[in-house]
Amino acid sequence: FLGAGKPPMFGDYEAQRHWQEVTYNLPIRQWYFNTTDNNLLYWGLDYPPLTAYHSLVCAYIAKLINPDWIALHTSRGYESQPHKLFMRTTVIVADLLVYIPAVILYCFSLKETSTKKKASICALCILLYPGLILIDHGHFQYPSSAVKFLSIYKVTLLGLALWGVLYLSYDWDLLGSVAFCLALNYKQMELYHSLPFFCYLLGKCFKKGLKGKGLVLLTKIAGTVVVSFAVCWLPFCTDMEQIMQVLRRLFPIDRGLFEACMFSSPPPHCKLANIWCSLSVLIKIKNIASPQTQLKLSFAVTFLSLLPACIKLTAQPSLRGFKFALVSCALSFFLFSFQVHEKSILLVSVPVCLIINEIPFMATWFLLVSTFSMLPLLLKDGLLLAYTVTMLAFLSVCTTSFSIFEKTSAEDLQLKQFSLSLKGYVSWFKSFPKIVRTLFLLSVTLMAVLSLMSATVHPPQRLPDLFPLSVSVVSCLHFILFLVYFNVVILWDSKNSRSQKKIS
Repeated sequence: FLGAGKPPMFGDYEAQRHWQEVTYNLPIRQWYFNTTDNNLLYWGLDYPPLTAYHSLVCAYIAKLINPDWIALHTSRGYESQPHKLFMRTTVIVADLLVYIPAVILYCFSLKETSTKKKASICALCILLYPGLILIDHGHFQYPSSAVKFLSIYKVTLLGLALWGVLYLSYDWDLLGSVAFCLALNYKQMELYHSLPFFCYLLGKCFKKGLKGKGLVLLTKIAGTVVVSFAVCWLPFCTDMEQIMQVLRRLFPIDRGLFEACMFSSPPPHCKLANIWCSLSVLIKIKNIASPQTQLKLSFAVTFLSLLPACIKLTAQPSLRGFKFALVSCALSFFLFSFQVHEKSILLVSVPVCLIINEIPFMATWFLLVSTFSMLPLLLKDGLLLAYTVTMLAFLSVCTTSFSIFEKTSAEDLQLKQFSLSLKGYVSWFKSFPKIVRTLFLLSVTLMAVLSLMSATVHPPQRLPDLFPLSVSVVSCLHFILFLVYFNVVILWDSKNSRSQKKIS
């Protein structure tokens, strides 16, 4: 297991430091190319241009403090307490400037949180989400970890996406488009949220009429998107080869369907809670299908799974439907798309945080499962105590603040219309709240037992990955049920229809 202080890769800490070294010392045209000064096999840049610019800004600051931190070649594997303090500071600054303000402003903008107290409680629950805390301030705080994803980029990405949602909630469509374009140019994983943004804005244009105000709005949004992308990509538009090389670095399809497993140690089984890794226990997809076939298969399944929510959102655009579609589409990407990483569940969890005030019971349940799904990674980083404390704290705060066990009726879970459509066929809807609470308690108990066994029990020698695999499969089953639930809420949502007059 390669980590800090261990050549040849030196771990996650070295990855971000090396990006600063590359962007500062090399001309832009060499950032994404393999050269004598830029070995792409050694933590080569594989994030979009905006991330590279962020690294360059950090590099200029690092140069002022200590030039040795980013010296070309000679700084490889550099570690010191002042440099670690600097790197941690970059994460905290990203939190304070981008993510936390977006969360607070969003909660205070909600109509449901009519008082400052309710808005503060909502913001507290979101900021206490254990998954992001553990990844941001535990796994990503530059420990001896060799995992490739980096905290400063993850939290900035999520913050930019939140700003996009915030702007759209105020009907500032152009600013929302800019914020989302910046997020997409910061990390390609923001594609998880791209279709809801596109369908919501397109639906608004349709409702306004494409022969009048709708056409004007569509033209403005299209121009905003083109300008935003042009500004981000301008230095790489000198020739087509530059553009294609950046795209090849961003989407390395040759790695195959289970790219995330390359970072497991050891990697005999996938420890990711999506459908492909769960199925790989029974069907060795990598052995029977080429990378190109895997890509086509994952694309087809992902597209079909998110199509219903996107069609509904385009036909009936509403802010509420947009937020639920963000969850549904992101979850479809996580479950079925190509080259997913276990921490990509954060791209689903943050949109779930945005609707915690509307469906507190299901949102709390999902956020607990999403954190549990990353347990093997958290245990590897020695975060068992932090995992236990943050999970219990989050559950306690949500239970106290939202009284989640009192909000399990079909109406509270946004399933009233669905239940009415099945009233003549399904009799157990009368006892629906009791069934849901029982399932929740069974789920939490199962997660607690698996967490305890993963941390204390040695697996059989012939099944060394028994517990990580169990965590992944159990989490995957939860996520599939959640996907069905969110799609049912979206498709049977009558509130979207009532909101059309306001949008028109």
